[in-house]
Amino acid sequence: MNSVVIAVAIMLLLSIFRIHVVLSLIIGSLAGGLIGGLGLEKTISVFSDGLGSNAVVALSYAMLGSFAVGLSKTGLPDVMVKTALKLVTKKGENRRASLSKALIIIIILMLSCFSQNVIPVHIAIIPIFIPPLIKILNELKVDRRLVATVITFGLITPYMWFPVGFGSIFHEVLQTNMKDSGLNVKLDLIPQVMSIPSLGMIVGLLTAIFITYRKPRDYVVTDGAVVTEDHPYTTRSLMVAGLSIVATLAVQLLTDSMIFGALSGIIVLYFSGSFKVKSSDLLLTEGMKMMSFIGFVMLSAAGFAEVMRKTGDVETLVKESAAFIGNNQALGAILMLVIGLLVTMGIGSSFSTIPIITTIFVPLCMELGFSVAATTALIGTAAALGDAGSPASDSTLGPTSGLNVDGQHNHIWDTCIPTFLHYNIPLIAFGFIAAMVL
Repeated sequence: MNSVVIAVAIMLLLSIFRIHVVLSLIIGSLAGGLIGGLGLEKTISVFSDGLGSNAVVALSYAMLGSFAVGLSKTGLPDVMVKTALKLVTKKGENRRASLSKALIIIIILMLSCFSQNVIPVHIAIIPIFIPPLIKILNELKVDRRLVATVITFGLITPYMWFPVGFGSIFHEVLQTNMKDSGLNVKLDLIPQVMSIPSLGMIVGLLTAIFITYRKPRDYVVTDGAVVTEDHPYTTRSLMVAGLSIVATLAVQLLTDSMIFGALSGIIVLYFSGSFKVKSSDLLLTEGMKMMSFIGFVMLSAAGFAEVMRKTGDVETLVKESAAFIGNNQALGAILMLVIGLLVTMGIGSSFSTIPIITTIFVPLCMELGFSVAATTALIGTAAALGDAGSPASDSTLGPTSGLNVDGQHNHIWDTCIPTFLHYNIPLIAFGFIAAMVL
């Protein structure tokens, strides 16, 4: 039995049974290493060495968390949240009216999408904007599984489709790895071919909104369960917030580093006087603590991924599948998508999945006679598969961090499983269509 399949299955089963995701990743990697023939000592060593590969990601999230907390001191989040609340609580309107629910969902969707392309602070935006909205979500009886599904859509679809912000990084990683594997693809082709899989994401989103989670859901409302702090704001403070966002975006695009992008935004806030230098230690620590859970999961996922690579069973899985495929394009497309889903579910990162699968998928696609466009769509979709639904993915960890502030939103049952069902199934379907028609 393939050690990668077993390791991922163990990790997912433990997570479903509410074992902490970090422990699930460690136990899964230990089982995978032992089954894969690494032995106990080498498995532990490989896992420990692998932690460093996601150190940059963990530090990036810590810095973005600090920037997000600093940004909150300008009052910008308060303005946006209060504007949202005014839209859904106009005098004379029923707070539970369908229009109010629609408006709040649209606002959350926009904020999530903007965090990938317009203001690329990624999931750091969620713990800032979502907790203040929990009260109104409870009053409107909005199912938080719907909110998690909406946020995850905003965290994934923009980078799949649009070559801006995180999308630019995803497309460049895809292009570079395909070129290294022997297939040249133009950057401007990637958004075109990824439009078909992205339609699958839209289908999943509409299904969640209009079918699965359209009914109201009650939550226990307790005083003080969600504590939010009002920050005074002025025209100047809002201008400073805008300038810090521009600085963060510009530096991140120039340096290709979220760390230095976040640092530039923090420096703007420092020199503007938005908060005192004396309070900087407390501020940075508060932001890092906000993102620490996600950072630990990402580090553990990196160790898990390294163990899976060292067993050699990822390549074995792909090669065995290739032998089973023969010359059947349709079967080849399905199996490649399923392998991408399995790999990404295990390591929790679509960006990290691309280098793993590209080296085998490119020659396999060429042998099966897939076009450059079809190959690009297959690899891009296979990498994105599993980002929704993986317990170790920031696209699921982010929504949970904002929605579970009062302990009424479970990471696995209320975020991972809903997002897995609504996005991975249509992604496989539309990825398959893209491979067949392009």
